[in-house]
Amino acid sequence: MDDIQKNDERTENFYSDAANYWSKVPATEDGMLGGFGFISNTDIEGSELFLRSAFKLKNPPRKEYALDCGSGIGRISKHLLTKHFKKVDLVEQNSEFLEAAKTYLAGRTKRVGEFFPIGLQNFCPEVGKYDVIWCQWVLGHLQDDDFIKFFSHCQAGLKENGVVIVKENITSSENVEVDTQDSSVTRPLKELQRLFDLAGFSSVKEQKQSRLPRGLYPVYMFILRPRKIIRNSVSNVLQ
Repeated sequence: MDDIQKNDERTENFYSDAANYWSKVPATEDGMLGGFGFISNTDIEGSELFLRSAFKLKNPPRKEYALDCGSGIGRISKHLLTKHFKKVDLVEQNSEFLEAAKTYLAGRTKRVGEFFPIGLQNFCPEVGKYDVIWCQWVLGHLQDDDFIKFFSHCQAGLKENGVVIVKENITSSENVEVDTQDSSVTRPLKELQRLFDLAGFSSVKEQKQSRLPRGLYPVYMFILRPRKIIRNSVSNVLQ
């Protein structure tokens, strides 16, 4: 087996192992948060303040359409995004979670748009559809090449003045840490910033989530804007 085939096999296993892990997780808030359901309110409160700050930027995003990436059952859509946007789409690789989301979001149906049962490594948003693309606790399930490819697709999926908001665990060390149980990686801050840059995005605001229990990874939030002038170079990276 040559190196290309080996790499393809490792990539396939990376994603299939993650899908297998999540297939055994209950479709509940506690399940979505890995048994830490008690942090949900603190998490949402921090996200609420951060999202509000995005609307105070110069040339802020509009409040028309958002995309919830790696949505699970729709926890963030229910408690945050549908309170600020007229429509919210959900993209999630586990179709059972999306079925559960239809019940979980029953009280918010007028603001719920489409459900996309697909992993982010294969997802391409509709061009010019979204004011905000929200990515939380999901980018660790993307390998670097797919991370860059996904963000290049996000560039095209944003409306004028649109932003991508990222909320992710960050390692306390300078190393990428691998979780073989759920087939994910946790990246250091500099590595995330490097990938944002390669994908053609600039961070216009960064903030650490406060009041999380000790023993958990630090969590950082980012507001990202595309640098359209380097789209061609991003395309070259992906070829």
